[in-house]
Amino acid sequence: MSLRIAESRHGAVSVLRPEGPFTAEAVEPLMAAFEKARGKSLGRVVLDCAAAPHADSEGLEALADLADQMARSGLSLKLIGCAETLRETFELTELTPQFEYFADANAAVRSFL
Repeated sequence: MSLRIAESRHGAVSVLRPEGPFTAEAVEPLMAAFEKARGKSLGRVVLDCAAAPHADSEGLEALADLADQMARSGLSLKLIGCAETLRETFELTELTPQFEYFADANAAVRSFL
């Protein structure tokens, strides 16, 4: 199954919403969509995880890579809508500090101001 990624704009910020789990099959489309959104929004990207219930090891590695890319440009990877299973996975793998978490898209978008 191919990962579908919806993109919406909130002013100058891109919000990506992957539909499906972060798995090995999702890595390439996720990275491509993220890179395209970063280019259009000068790095202001929010990842809406509401429709991504969990992640496998390759999906986690991709998310960590995205967080590292953002950190190198002085930004952080902002996540909204993380399911409990995904948050627990971040905690167990000690990835939690690599991301910024927000209640909704509006809060995440405002954090860029």
